[in-house]
Amino acid sequence: MTKKGSDTMGFTADICDDYSDVVRVADPLFKRYGQKTHFSGPAATVRVFEDNVLVKKALQEIPEGSVLVVDGGGSSRCALMGDNLAEIAVERKLAGVIVYGCIRDSDEIADMDVGIFALGTNPIKSIKKGIGDANIPVVFASVKWQPGEWVYADNDGILLSADKLDL
Repeated sequence: MTKKGSDTMGFTADICDDYSDVVRVADPLFKRYGQKTHFSGPAATVRVFEDNVLVKKALQEIPEGSVLVVDGGGSSRCALMGDNLAEIAVERKLAGVIVYGCIRDSDEIADMDVGIFALGTNPIKSIKKGIGDANIPVVFASVKWQPGEWVYADNDGILLSADKLDL
């Protein structure tokens, strides 16, 4: 793999060049928020719809270094994550968060040491009923996201691999 600087983690173009036979590429639907330009780690999943109770719970419980993958059904009617939840991700040293939905407080998140990919922003907060599922396979952006699979994300795209890649 071509090295770019001293850190090779997260360079999805190089990963695609070297591992095209084992990676799956998510559709390029997402915008990046936060200071982290790239991240990787094992996926932990939640599926919710306009309700972020399970998102907060997962952020508080998944292992350090994990990537929280939130299937929000692609809804743009409210935000599933804001600066308070992003701060949990920072404090718990999570690798990053991918939200198939919206976030809010993007200006505050821009100053945080976190990597978040989401469809966009919406200032409206979500409902709080706690309805949804955790640790299940979810499908969006033309890929199946399995808990425990590895996610690699940067400004060029988001990749999934069944196993951790030797970078």
